[in-house]
Amino acid sequence: MSTGQRQAAPSQSVYPVSPDQGAAAESIIAILVDNEPAVLSRVVGLFSARGYNIESLTVAETDVEKHTSRITVVTHGTTAKIDQIKAQLGRLVPVRRVIDVTAESDALERELALVKVSNEGDQRVESLRVADIFRARVIDTTGSSFVFEVTGAREKISAFIDLMKPLGLTEISRTGVLSIRRGAEND
Repeated sequence: MSTGQRQAAPSQSVYPVSPDQGAAAESIIAILVDNEPAVLSRVVGLFSARGYNIESLTVAETDVEKHTSRITVVTHGTTAKIDQIKAQLGRLVPVRRVIDVTAESDALERELALVKVSNEGDQRVESLRVADIFRARVIDTTGSSFVFEVTGAREKISAFIDLMKPLGLTEISRTGVLSIRRGAEND
């Protein structure tokens, strides 16, 4: 397993992984692309054609003047398959750069979630206490519900959601993974 890849659950690919191909691991790939029609479709098509599930996908324009966007994809696969996908992504005409975030020791990863909880009485007080522990902000409140904004690592977001389930969790909206390098160097 390469240094940057994390051990994960069995491959999400419809294609079986033989033992000689190595274990499947989670990979986070950032793709800098020209912001033009059908680019996202072409990028996603590479994953789809190989039968790999995209667990998280975020995309937004990051430089208006240069007309570029950043696509961040979370998937699972063997090192060989992920390397193949990265190489093929790099050959697409609208792709400017492919970054294996899992291999970057100086990368920061975060996710944002909006979590709606409907409750009353003691559960209402407990949901505020839990939100405080997770540094979640109340962004909307009614007499019977809260909407919390929570940011951090995916594990933190998932733990927050798990604790809110018995307290009246009714709805979740998650951004997916975002990443950036630490320090002065840019992608």
